[in-house]
Amino acid sequence: MLTPHVLLYALPFFLLACFLLYWAGARHAYVRRPAALEGDSAPFTWHFFVPCRDEETVIGTTVAQLRADFPAAHVWVVDDDSDDATADVVTALAEDDAHVHLVSRRRPDARIGKGAALNSAYAALNAFLPEGTDRSRAVVCVVDADGRLAPDALARVSGPAGFGDPEVGGVQVSVRMRNVDEERPPLPERGRLANAVARLLVRMQDMEFAVSNAGMQLLRGRTGSVGLGGNGQFTRLTALDHIAAAERRPWQRDALLEDYELGLHMILGGYRIAHIADTYVSQEGLPRLRRFLTQRTRWAQGNLQCVRYAPRIVASRHYSGRGVLETLYTFMQPLAHVATLVLSVLLLGSVVIGGSMRDAFLGAWPLILVLSALSVLPFVAWGPLYRRDYAPDRSRLTGLLWGLALWVYAYHVFIVAARGFLRLLRGRNGWAKTRRNAEAVGTGPVATEA
Repeated sequence: MLTPHVLLYALPFFLLACFLLYWAGARHAYVRRPAALEGDSAPFTWHFFVPCRDEETVIGTTVAQLRADFPAAHVWVVDDDSDDATADVVTALAEDDAHVHLVSRRRPDARIGKGAALNSAYAALNAFLPEGTDRSRAVVCVVDADGRLAPDALARVSGPAGFGDPEVGGVQVSVRMRNVDEERPPLPERGRLANAVARLLVRMQDMEFAVSNAGMQLLRGRTGSVGLGGNGQFTRLTALDHIAAAERRPWQRDALLEDYELGLHMILGGYRIAHIADTYVSQEGLPRLRRFLTQRTRWAQGNLQCVRYAPRIVASRHYSGRGVLETLYTFMQPLAHVATLVLSVLLLGSVVIGGSMRDAFLGAWPLILVLSALSVLPFVAWGPLYRRDYAPDRSRLTGLLWGLALWVYAYHVFIVAARGFLRLLRGRNGWAKTRRNAEAVGTGPVATEA
């Protein structure tokens, strides 16, 4: 009989088994991924949506890069009522370039979320396009204000794995951290040790996205549940139209993960989403722990918000059984992390109450050793793959050490899951913009609400 005491001990093993199964699938999908062939981007019309709030330090460079690398595309910059010179920078660019457009928002309608800003760009694009436009050939790409798309991105997403397949409504490309090898100190006002830790934090973000997250997305490609991200997100305009007709707008205004929710709506609407790991969009990695934890708390809380889609996903004919399981597993990750924290405290308490910790350790050390290895090795295993694919000039030992650092880095999920859960319970659903690394430390709105 499964008593509460037995369940208390069994649940951590179940959660670990789920993690190991998911990790094995992601790693296999990453190692065995086929190359994404390039296609012809010319038959498509391309529109970049760049949501901005107080982005004068980066927006000019971003627009210039997009226009230089993709001269046939249009760039739609959404100024979400910035307090700085963001609008002035974009206005000056638009005066000399008919492919640059400024979409201005003003309070109280502004600053209510990234989804609302993207919806205003969608409305502006609809007003701009002439009647008779083949909207199935129009593609929208969301790029962060500090985003840099790889020059081959449009060719890759136009290929047979992407929009070359008419059933594909969205494509997500890989994400990299542009400042991972930057020579200048990430924290110029701090000492050598603080800068070494900051550099390692950026490296871990790059490693997380380049291999671990890419593997998860490639696994989702096999289960039919690929998620869209907030940077490097490509969507066919007809797919956005379909979602807008069903949901009144493509992006949900109250969503903290408006990008991932867009992907859910897309799959529920019958479209496929592809992940292409052979091209990328780069962004700034966060060297400051406070900003990093705030960003990840928002992501964890956004995951919890997505639980409301579970009944629709389970009942949908567009999700396979494997897709349902993968999506529900993703939804439940923050809750699983919170549960693991609570169970760890309860287990520790039961050991203390039931006898000495020394006796408990001596009696269970083989099991503890095995569990420790199973918890650490999956993270360490990503290190050599990352070194092989993205830093071949570094030593094999460095790759292993990066993998070990990734294991330590992964413990942040327990912190942000608990914070996100508490925020959800308290009804705190707003979020502040994450300040760019180029911004002065003492000025501008900072993402401290968590």
